[in-house]
Amino acid sequence: MKHISKYFAGLSLVMLAASCSLNKEPHQAVPNIDAKDPAMWQNATDGNYALLKEPEFTRNYWQIGEFPSDDIALSGTTTDPLFYSYTYGHLTNQGNTSAYWRAAYRAINGCNLLLAEMKEGTSADVDQMIGENLFIRAFVHHSLVRTFGRPYAQSPETNLGVPVVTTADITAKPKRNTVKEVYDQVIADLRKAKDLMTKNTDDRPNSYATKNVALAMLARVYLYKGQNDSAYIFADSVINSNRYSLITTDDLPKYYTKGNQDNKETIWAIHHTAQDDRDWSSIGSMYYTSPNGLGYGEIYASEAYRKLLDKYPQDARHTFVQPLYLKSAAGGDSTNASGKKVVATRGKAGGIQVEKWYITKFSNQDNIPTLSSPVVFRLAEMYLIRAEAAAKMGNNNQAIADVNTIRTRAGLSGTALFSTGDLKGYATVLDVVLDETRLELAFETHRCFDIFRNNRNLVRDYPGYHPVNPQTIEYTNARVVHYIPEQDILLNPNLVQNP
Repeated sequence: MKHISKYFAGLSLVMLAASCSLNKEPHQAVPNIDAKDPAMWQNATDGNYALLKEPEFTRNYWQIGEFPSDDIALSGTTTDPLFYSYTYGHLTNQGNTSAYWRAAYRAINGCNLLLAEMKEGTSADVDQMIGENLFIRAFVHHSLVRTFGRPYAQSPETNLGVPVVTTADITAKPKRNTVKEVYDQVIADLRKAKDLMTKNTDDRPNSYATKNVALAMLARVYLYKGQNDSAYIFADSVINSNRYSLITTDDLPKYYTKGNQDNKETIWAIHHTAQDDRDWSSIGSMYYTSPNGLGYGEIYASEAYRKLLDKYPQDARHTFVQPLYLKSAAGGDSTNASGKKVVATRGKAGGIQVEKWYITKFSNQDNIPTLSSPVVFRLAEMYLIRAEAAAKMGNNNQAIADVNTIRTRAGLSGTALFSTGDLKGYATVLDVVLDETRLELAFETHRCFDIFRNNRNLVRDYPGYHPVNPQTIEYTNARVVHYIPEQDILLNPNLVQNP
């Protein structure tokens, strides 16, 4: 699919303004006249999916989304701009956010070029393609607004989000829409997409959007918005579609080592094959170093996350967090005076030492250390969305039942399960749900958004290269969101910078 993305790229407004005259064809883009040719539409739609797996989008989507969380620990300084996402020391000219912004609008523009030409009702196939492009546009807009716009719970009518771009007018210099306006457009696109798409998992693999993929995203978006009744309804509809099933406890450790298309739990993933392996630029390169030395392996599972996981040693999700043991002079694993294996550390001599607990959710697909088809939506998230929405609506029995479904799949039973009469020290059912979500969806770009959209503070009180320890990021902190890329503000004076 990579060659298609080079053929049909769709160029962002800012890239065009920066790189070429408005009278020239954009570099690596299909001439607009070709977008009018129905014979090109399917290849062009596939090209828009391919744009999402370019590292400028995919790597940054996962790293910008995950590195501000309390589930990971950076073990030292790095020249990679991810350092600023992790520390909350954001810059206006931060390289990863600039690349992400441009890659995102490039994909949006690719969708808009097609949507301007395709007419609803032409055929079921055309309607399907319209729906898929609407879904991609909605997914990318939401990805941007959660990075550059404040959580919906915080004055969405006045806080600025990102520009909503729904036309292929490359001369436009759009203003930032409010957070509410961005969400309104995302929801409108998804609702229209779900009605247009008639193909489903029986005839469209989970590398592509279907009606149920749109429903899954609506569940997430409504949860972010705080519209819990709708979040519940859409999550419930996906669960009860009978098109997906939780994989077994025995298969769970192998979930991320297999491609997405044969996985019945995965709703939608950004499909990568061996030819798409990003090597040192992959998502997993910062989380893992293979036995042959491939991967930086500089960011590890945090002590805070491991303590939560270790409450139940039998939890099958331990397999996604693997220690690297210090080697003895004889070549075996070192042990301490108690006979316990010693976990290797990384850090400055005499300074912060962070234990090396590799995160493996983005490694070893098809036995390739840096290959991964990152999962965007899966059935477990739908159970947890339904649980959170239920808890907030006062339906505690349903919330606990959904939490226990996920815990049972993780190999837990008996006293490891919750009941409304036994929350095991938690103050509320919502607290139970949020910690279960943390356990299940760790490292999948949910944690910091889940904290801040619920008006909670993020606390790092564990070893790591934080500016201070403990580091507390209050949900009202200006740096909960990233800066709008400075270069794009220079190119488009209608953009306003975040405070």
